[in-house]
Amino acid sequence: MMPSLHMPLQSGSDSILKAMKRSYRSKKFLGILDEVRQLIPNAAITTDIIVGFPGETDEDFEDTMRVVENSRFASAFTFQYSIRPGTPAATMDNQVPKKVVQERYERLMALQERLSLEENEAQIGQQVKVLVSVSEGRKDSATHRLSGRAEDNRLVHFALPEGAEVPRPGDVVTVQVTSAGSFFVVADEVPGVYAVRRTRAGDAYDRRQAESCGVPTPGVTPGVVNLGLPTIRAR
Repeated sequence: MMPSLHMPLQSGSDSILKAMKRSYRSKKFLGILDEVRQLIPNAAITTDIIVGFPGETDEDFEDTMRVVENSRFASAFTFQYSIRPGTPAATMDNQVPKKVVQERYERLMALQERLSLEENEAQIGQQVKVLVSVSEGRKDSATHRLSGRAEDNRLVHFALPEGAEVPRPGDVVTVQVTSAGSFFVVADEVPGVYAVRRTRAGDAYDRRQAESCGVPTPGVTPGVVNLGLPTIRAR
C-alpha cells in the first residue's frame, strides 16, 4: 500500500463547514485521521484548505489553525476564497475583505511550512525507495542530484555515489535521507546504502529515447505500439 493519502479538510471551523454544506465536523475529521494513522503509522497525509470563506470570523480561522496544528499534514493545498459567479457562496453575506483573507492565508502558509519541515526532518536517517523522475527540481543541474518520489509521494533529491549505476526515469533507487526542507527531502551519499532496481518503466523510457532519435527498437516492428506489455497493433 502506498502510505500517501489526500484528506480534504477545507476548514477547521464547524460553522464554516456547515456553511460549505460539508457532512463532517472537525472532531469527526480528527477522529478519522487518528484511525488512519493507527492503521498506517507512516502515512503522509495531504489536504485542501480554503481561507476566507464568507462569514469566516477570526475565531473560525483560529479553529482552522488549531486543527491544522493537530493534524500535522505532510503538505497542504491552500487557497484564498474568491467569488465565483453562479455559486451559492457568491451571494452570501459577510464576504471577507481581501486584506483580511491575505493576512490569514500568510499565517496558515507559515504554519504549514513549519509542520511540513518538521515532518520531513523526521525522515532523516530513514532509507526510502524512490521512483526516479525526469526532473523535479530547478537546482538538480547545479547540485548534480537526481529527483523522484518516495513511496509516500515525498519529493526526494538524491546524489549518485561516484561510479554508481545511473538510474533511468522509471527505475527505483534505495537511498537514505540526510537532510530536509519544507517541500522536499535530500539523500546525499551514505556508504553502502545506494542501490538501483531496473524496471520495465525504465526500459520503456530507453525505448522512447531511442525512437525519438530515429533508432529502431530491437524486437518492435513498425506500426506496433509496445509499452513493455503485450503488443497492441496500431490501426
